[in-house]
Amino acid sequence: MIYLVEDDNNIRELVVYTLNHMKLTTEGFDKPSDFRKAMEKSRPDLILLDIMLPEEDGLSILRDIRSNSLTARIPVIMLTAKAEEYDKVKGLESGADDYISKPFGMMELVARVKAVLRRSDYNNMPSDENAWMDYNVGDLYVNPAKHVVQVDGNVINLTVKEYDMLCMLLAHRGTVLSRDRLLTNIWGYSFDGANRTVDVHIRTLRQKLGKAGDCITTIRGVGYRID
Repeated sequence: MIYLVEDDNNIRELVVYTLNHMKLTTEGFDKPSDFRKAMEKSRPDLILLDIMLPEEDGLSILRDIRSNSLTARIPVIMLTAKAEEYDKVKGLESGADDYISKPFGMMELVARVKAVLRRSDYNNMPSDENAWMDYNVGDLYVNPAKHVVQVDGNVINLTVKEYDMLCMLLAHRGTVLSRDRLLTNIWGYSFDGANRTVDVHIRTLRQKLGKAGDCITTIRGVGYRID
């Protein structure tokens, strides 16, 4: 199930129709209050969220989603007319997994939704037993089988993209992963501002990991590595 929060009736109806036609079950909401009521009854696999909304803005909703342990790992794609880099970075730093500026094509939207779903907790299962191995790096502990991330025994809530990047770096410990490789494997496609997107997610990942975030090393001009 996909939830769409969009107050523009034309956009909401078109997106809901298109995604349902592509067999991606979607329900639309024009007001944040209706969306919140739906969230209390059933949690979706992905949320499409506009920024400029009545009652409250989308970034406020996003922060609430990320601060709640029950919803923190639900992937969120921001849909908004704000196309400036500052607005994109602000959305990503608030925990968005992707960002699509209006106007956008329906096929691009479908491609991005499918890419995020493929990499989310709900649709991405490890293909081999090595993917379930636990990782211990200093105070950092990651258990992929249980989707648990801890620092010094304290549980850390990460977004889907942050978690996937951390696991990919751990799985290739000692190897430098380029921004392009991280983008291709985690996002599944390229788009404008790609390097900036990867850098923002690395920065927020380090912040959430606290002292354990120091294990992620920046290799200038290349990418990132966990030793």
